[in-house]
This record gives sequence, C-alpha cells and structure tokens, in this order.
Amino acid sequence: MSQARLAELIQSKQAQIGVIGLGYVGLPLIRAFTAAGFRCLGFDVDQTKVDKLKAGKSYIKHIDSSAIKTLIEQKKFEPTSDMGRLGEADCIIICVPTPLNESRDPDLSYIEGTAKSIAETLRPGQLIVLESTTHPTTTRVNVLPVLEATGLKVGKDYFLAFSPEREDPGNPHFQAATIPKVVGGYDQASGELACAMYGFAVVKVIPVSSMEVAEACKILENTYRAVNIALVNELKVLYDKLNIDVWEVIDAAKTKPFGYQAFYPGPGLGGHCIPIDPFYLTWLARKHGEQTRFIELAGEINTHMPTYVIQRLGEFLNDAAKPVRGSKIALLGAAYKKDVDDPRESPSFELMKLLLARGADLTYNDPHVPTLPKMRHYPDLPAMSSQELTPGYLAAQDCVLIATDHSAYDYDFIVKHSSFVLDTRNATKNVTSGREKIRKA
Repeated sequence: MSQARLAELIQSKQAQIGVIGLGYVGLPLIRAFTAAGFRCLGFDVDQTKVDKLKAGKSYIKHIDSSAIKTLIEQKKFEPTSDMGRLGEADCIIICVPTPLNESRDPDLSYIEGTAKSIAETLRPGQLIVLESTTHPTTTRVNVLPVLEATGLKVGKDYFLAFSPEREDPGNPHFQAATIPKVVGGYDQASGELACAMYGFAVVKVIPVSSMEVAEACKILENTYRAVNIALVNELKVLYDKLNIDVWEVIDAAKTKPFGYQAFYPGPGLGGHCIPIDPFYLTWLARKHGEQTRFIELAGEINTHMPTYVIQRLGEFLNDAAKPVRGSKIALLGAAYKKDVDDPRESPSFELMKLLLARGADLTYNDPHVPTLPKMRHYPDLPAMSSQELTPGYLAAQDCVLIATDHSAYDYDFIVKHSSFVLDTRNATKNVTSGREKIRKA
C-alpha cells in the first residue's frame, strides 16, 4: 500500500518534495519541481541561507531573487532549518556536500549526518534519493543501514534510490529541468517511484539496474573530464618548451569531425566535482586492492598546475628584472569558472596562497565575488575585497594574472592599461592590441 499510495501522490502532483541542501544543486532542483507543479520544502542547516530565501533573496547568481520571491509568495516553496519537519515530505532528495578530508579520502560525514536526521522522522510511504556525488556503494553501505535501524523495511515501507546531480553552474544552455537524469533504485519499486518523480521535472529519465550503476556513472563522467584536462595540461607544458601555442593546436585538432573532443588547459581544476570525485574512486580502489593509475596521474598533473603558473610568472618577472617579492600583482577571477559566483575548489585560491608565500603585493578582481570568502583549505588567506579595474589600478600593477575568463572583462582595456599580462587561459586569444604585453602561462 505504501508504494501504491506514493505513486498516486506523485502522479497527481500532491506529493511534497523535500530537498536537503539549498546550494548549487538543491535550489535548481526546487525550481524544476515547482515549475512542474509540486510543492517543495527546502532544508539547510545554514540559517543565514534559510533567512535569505524566506526574504525572497537568492545567493546564487544564476537564480534570480525574483523567482525565489514568487515561489515563496505563492507558497510553492518553504525553506527551513528544522530537520524535524522531514517527516512532512513524501519524497526527500539529499544534495549535501561530499568533500575530501586532509588526506584526500572521502568525507561522508554530511551524507551520514543527513541520513540520521531522516531516520529520526522516517515514516512509511517515503522515497529517499541521494544525489550527492560519491563513490559506488555509498547509498547501500552508508545510507541504508541508518534507515534500516528504524525497523522500517526498504522496498516495502519506504523506498531508496540514487540519482547523480548534473548541474553546470553558469551554463545558460542547460538547467536542471533540461538535463537527462540517471536513476538507480534499491529495488524495482524504488526505481520506478524515483523515475516517476523525476519524470515530471526533467526532460528525460534514464533508469539503470542499480544504485551502484548510477553512482559509478557520475564518477565516470567527472573522471573522463579530469583525465582529459590533465592530458592537455601536460601537453601545454611540453608545447611551451617547443614554442608551440597549445590553443592553436587544439583549435586545429577539433576540426576533425569524429574521434576527438576538445579539452582546454588552465591553472588547475575547480568546482565541486572534477577536482574531487575521481579521488573517491581511487580510495574505493585501494580498499579493494586495486590501483587507478590514470586517475592518480591526472590528479598529480592537475594539482601541479598552480605551481607551474607561479613558476612561469616568476620567470617572466625575472626577465623584467623584478622579483615576485614586493611586486604588485592583480589576480583576475576568484571563482573557478567564467561568469559564476562559485569559488569551490577554485585554483585561484592556491595561486593566491603561492603568491603571498613568495611575498607578492596581491590584490584581486572578480565581478561575481565582491569579497574573498573563507575557504576550508585556505584558512590563512587574508580578508580581501575585489578591486575596481580602473586604468590607474591596472597601470600600478607589475603583473596582471588572468586566472578566470569572465565575459565581463574587456581584455582590450586590460591589455591597454597594463604593463604586463599573464594569461593562464584562452581569454586574450582574440585581443589584437598590445599583444607584446601578453604572455601565456
């Protein structure tokens, strides 16, 4: 009866959707489900976030405050920090962080803590779906036992599934509702219920045979990107020594209409997924006595890129008879990718750390990050605010270091007023004036 009743609630859109974690994954999901006609409860332990949402204010750049305000006013969305209300939701979707600890092993404390909160109010007829990116077996090994301890039976009293998030912050071409959703259930009933729920909110649902297949799918997607980015980063270092422009090489290679997909070098990896998720798989492999050599080598290459950039910067300053120590350096771009306000795992923080350790007089600009947030792995970075890109500010710098390619930047203007620009990306490719001032790192 629990399955039939929940299926009926989902089909009639009377099921209330609960989303735990109101960040870059949770909020877009709520937008997709409310647009499909469902009411949503949003849970977050950060009271500041909850208060902002209740006031109709968004703290994520690509989600308008007006959209949040409308949902609140129409009572389609209610944010709360009260985990005791989890029992009100018919379907609960977990979107909490899955970082690495200091030894680069998976930190599942957020998932496990959330599972305990759900267990406290778990009732018959609820569907629980984990979306947080993690290694295969997490849902079965780390979530299921906590829920089973309540005495309720999975597949009979309540239902369990995994469906990996596929958000791409800042990409206007894809939103949660327009990205196909992979779904793997604990059993057939759980899978069917999860597919039915997502089927109303997203463009296409892809059912797979198990939770583990769905978990492994997400890891494969991100490992594929991490390994290929490492390849072009390694080639970039080599081609620099050969005086070959790696970006021109990539542009030439991508004219091949089959068998090639373009990836681009940069100052390191950023975002919550690509720098982190592959290491979940290396950890799992070690537990099973296996090695993941491609992944570990890719991680080594990508992690080294900020150091390589600073080495190149030091060489170029040395050519101008200037040391890094005492030089005025402006870093452009604190977020990990263009036109977003998401600083998670941004290589810019590692660049800042390395420059400050070498005694640079450092400032930064990012139109989407007005003040430098406190980051878990960089607690000692000083408080800084984004500086305005005026002609005087740029002219006063010994080096302008482009770390992120923001469309808000006028690169002709930056090059015109700067004595030396070091580009870690492809940002200045189309700049025609002042080319002698641009160096590629």
